[in-house]
Amino acid sequence: MSKANAVLFCFLTGLTIIQHCWAHPQCLDYYPPFRPSRNSVFCSEYSDFGCCTSVRDEQIRQEYNKIESSLSEECKDYAKAILCQECSPYASHIFDAELTRVKTALPGLCTDYCINFATQCPHVISLLTDDPIVLSWIEISAERFCDGIAIGDVDYCYPDILTNTDLYYQLVVADGNSEDGCLCVEEFANGLRNPLAGVHAGDGTHRLFVAEQRGKVYVYLRNGTKFVEPFLDIEDRILTSSRRGDERGFLGIAFHPDYKNNGRFFVYYSIYESNQKIRISEMRVMDTDMNRADPDFERILLEIDEPAPNHNGGQVLFGTDGYMYLFVGDGGRGGDPFGEYGNGLNLGTLLGSVLRIDVDREEVGLPYGIPPDNPFIDVPFARNETYAYGTRNMWRCSVDRGDHITGVGKGRIFCGDVGQNKYEEIDIIVKGGNYGWRAREGFSCYDSELCEDEFISNEILPIHAYPHSVGKSVTGGYVYRGCQSPNLNGHYIFGDFVNGKLFKLIENEMTGEWTNLDICMGDESICNNGLIGTYPSKILSFGEDESGEVYILSTDYESNTHYGGKVFKIVDPARRGNPEECDVDQSDVSAGGPTVHFEPSEPGKVPCHSRCPSFGVKVNRKLFCSMDYAFKIKVVGRKWYSHERRVKVDVDAVYRLNDSIVNFDNSMFLWVQDKAAHCKCPRLSVGRTYFIAGKYDFKKRRFIVTESTVSRKWNDKWAIKSRSYSPKCRKDTPQTIIQETSFSFFHNLTYSFRPLFNIKIHNILP
Repeated sequence: MSKANAVLFCFLTGLTIIQHCWAHPQCLDYYPPFRPSRNSVFCSEYSDFGCCTSVRDEQIRQEYNKIESSLSEECKDYAKAILCQECSPYASHIFDAELTRVKTALPGLCTDYCINFATQCPHVISLLTDDPIVLSWIEISAERFCDGIAIGDVDYCYPDILTNTDLYYQLVVADGNSEDGCLCVEEFANGLRNPLAGVHAGDGTHRLFVAEQRGKVYVYLRNGTKFVEPFLDIEDRILTSSRRGDERGFLGIAFHPDYKNNGRFFVYYSIYESNQKIRISEMRVMDTDMNRADPDFERILLEIDEPAPNHNGGQVLFGTDGYMYLFVGDGGRGGDPFGEYGNGLNLGTLLGSVLRIDVDREEVGLPYGIPPDNPFIDVPFARNETYAYGTRNMWRCSVDRGDHITGVGKGRIFCGDVGQNKYEEIDIIVKGGNYGWRAREGFSCYDSELCEDEFISNEILPIHAYPHSVGKSVTGGYVYRGCQSPNLNGHYIFGDFVNGKLFKLIENEMTGEWTNLDICMGDESICNNGLIGTYPSKILSFGEDESGEVYILSTDYESNTHYGGKVFKIVDPARRGNPEECDVDQSDVSAGGPTVHFEPSEPGKVPCHSRCPSFGVKVNRKLFCSMDYAFKIKVVGRKWYSHERRVKVDVDAVYRLNDSIVNFDNSMFLWVQDKAAHCKCPRLSVGRTYFIAGKYDFKKRRFIVTESTVSRKWNDKWAIKSRSYSPKCRKDTPQTIIQETSFSFFHNLTYSFRPLFNIKIHNILP
């Protein structure tokens, strides 16, 4: 389709346009195209970017070789081109499979090209397909054959697709040469109570360990299968409460670099023993069950008094140097009010600091060692554990794995430091670094007197800071170093807890400067095949698996007694890594207890921030929108995909609102996002017949359908009932109720109701 038509399609179907919304590249397995590891020898036109591995390219070559002897010279190029369309980055569109998931017998060929092929080489068709219907068409005529294999979206027909500028631009975006591409997420886990950490053990099993704030850690396999019994359960030791936003609890977990051999891991959590404290302890896995921690073993390494219930920090991780790093908050309250210059700038306290310790040895009086190159060992009154200071409340830090080819960036530690009143910041931690709090917040002064003091003369400034007009509580993330979304390589992905926005920082390696970009989430046109473009808006944390894939941990209600926490893998829908390279060897995982397979979020439990349904019917690849049409449908079935309900309906007729009628006999799928009960969104019941109409709101750029436009057939008569949306359901739905109106429609029956918008319909049923 043209760019104009594509944008119109996005408008009419109610999709929020974020940058470019027209069609995206997609292979026949419904995943994005990729760069092959080796140039394709046979289908060489798709060597740089396409849908065939070198193995598949060789298989296609062998298929061609089998028929080559039966081909005349003028037909060889046709046969090769048709066979190679499987390798096109738009293969699913060329084979008309993006909606039906049923591959056509032959790719869609443009009319002139097809007529020439069918006229010159009719005998070749039986060599390329054994479909009896297709073969019967060529027996009739070349024109009948070409009409039969034609695809609805003619912009995808071969070879004209090669010169389509809009589709070419999408390939530029997909191949990583533009920052216009939107992302999707894939739900990985749900039903969690404030998941705050998602980490791997580095032992080759590719398990993901997800920690809840209340003190339980669960094991997930790569496919989302969950072990029912928690890996660790210390809920009875945790200090926390059910209050929304309580910052205390089980805050961090890290596995020893040699965990595969020694079974050691470390936890960071809140306790109360005469007063509030944070505790860092060593734990161990059971000898008899690799998916259960030893409940009887805990070695306490460090406890730090907390003067207030907030600003507990909570990150624990191992650097590439093998030492353990701890990120401790400034003690809480507001403005770091402790002492002359606060805890952050006080080297005599462990609060407001980054600590580095050696857990593989002990020193006199300590259950751990002090690394000999820690920067403040010889500084009077300073704590030897301190590695960096001047931090407020670093919430989520991570170690950059480095580029897998060049090693660039390896070992850098990134942190999000939550701000006070004005700014949130991202820092890279360096040895001996002074990060300025409480003198400075972001790049600005917080305490004007300290800002001019010697205490910040050696301050390390953030690589990025954003004001509270953008977001109000940063959640630090990861530098993406995975294989499955190569366009994200080297991008630091982070988010904001309060508004749920995602961002990425991209480094200019020549200047060392970082550029911040908002991450747009894709709509239904690109986030499909199990991918979605929404997630619960409270971003609690980020996670990383053993392959370097990055996850969002979020919830719709930030109480640690609420089971609305979910884990989502971040996915680039435009380009994937080469499947030959991204397949990983996985060590065996012994199942010592019961497991449950991953099930997408249950119906009716989707957070209300998701959009309410928008209706547009696409039949025979033609879009009918409720601005101009009404639909008579009967619901015949439904199936759940992720958090959405795909409702199968039989469409009896489509009616123009100007009284002309379009009849057809077909079935189609209507997407309905189900909601929690208080959202009051339309619900379609199997076996019922409905009439649907709607309105496009040009100001809001949304296609709106409400319960006032979903009607049920009673006693062979049609009626429309009115029901306004709850404001919690979607803010962009007009809330102003039009005055009570006499509404004439269908067989000239008159009903009186209060519509949410005004649609005049007269006698549209036959």
